[in-house]
Amino acid sequence: MKMSQMFKTTLAAAMIMALAVTAGCGGGGDKKSAGSEKVTLILAHKLPTAHPLAQGMEAFNKKLTEKSNGTITLNIYPSGQLFNDKSMNDAIMSGGIDMGLNSTAMWSTVIPAMEVFDVPFLFPSYEKVDHAIDGGLGDKLAGELKKKGVRPVIWADYGFVQFANSKKEITKPEDFAGLKLRGYGELPSETIKALGASPVTMGSGEVYMAIQRGVVDGQTSGTTAMYDRKMFEVTKYLTITNHAYPEFILAMNEKSFQKLTPEQQKIVTDAANEVRDELRKNAKAEDMAALEKLKEKGMQVYVVPEAELPAWQSATKPVWDIFVKHTGDLGKELIEICSKQ
Repeated sequence: MKMSQMFKTTLAAAMIMALAVTAGCGGGGDKKSAGSEKVTLILAHKLPTAHPLAQGMEAFNKKLTEKSNGTITLNIYPSGQLFNDKSMNDAIMSGGIDMGLNSTAMWSTVIPAMEVFDVPFLFPSYEKVDHAIDGGLGDKLAGELKKKGVRPVIWADYGFVQFANSKKEITKPEDFAGLKLRGYGELPSETIKALGASPVTMGSGEVYMAIQRGVVDGQTSGTTAMYDRKMFEVTKYLTITNHAYPEFILAMNEKSFQKLTPEQQKIVTDAANEVRDELRKNAKAEDMAALEKLKEKGMQVYVVPEAELPAWQSATKPVWDIFVKHTGDLGKELIEICSKQ
């Protein structure tokens, strides 16, 4: 085992022990008032601290402290300090940590219906995504999470994802031929394949070095993540497609939630809703601001005109069929909910 992996494993184990001690002192037994019982919760995520969603978790922490008068302590471990993309969800489901912020693409290996956010060109605007979540999509997916002993605390808007590469300008689907691109999940990889490129799966922290070394030619992600991870240093061409809108979920182990007093549960829910609303309001602005920064760093940007979208939709339509094959009647129902918004 490498030293970095050993450190993460040891640190995670220490946090789990600390959580057990905390739960023994405050979480279990008779529920008391929020003002008389203290609790410490652990939250992990993989995002760099400057990312808007990481900042949102800091805002969540501040709100919890204020609303609980300091009786709820939230210890946040960013940048993959405790768990990587794939191991985090196992830790949430098992109770190894109380909360984790991870993408719906990472949850799709456990709950295939989470892939709905990566069905290409399903969502035509930022507002339509939020309307779909509030219009039944969120409840349906929450039901699937509940079966795994998990509850969504925040559906966190990440923004639309785009394509960036180091080789050539992409202005139409045919331009993908010959490229190797990193996909962040199964359906994003199927989208890359449908467009004519070769998908490569790897963790988000590996992408920069992989492009630099020529292992892959580019990747698909949001503009905020591209800027935060300095992708402008290794990719020159950026194509704005707005083809998918992966949400991030701040998910909480259900047993951890039930150990809270009713007052504390309300505090967590209220603080989460306030942060969710702020993230929604800022998602588009953050995307646009990051795009301008990428331009300033020298990236060559092509925005797919609305009139040309049918060609892209036609090329990626087989991915819709793959989603339905993975998810059955539930998948059909989710697409219907999204299409109505």
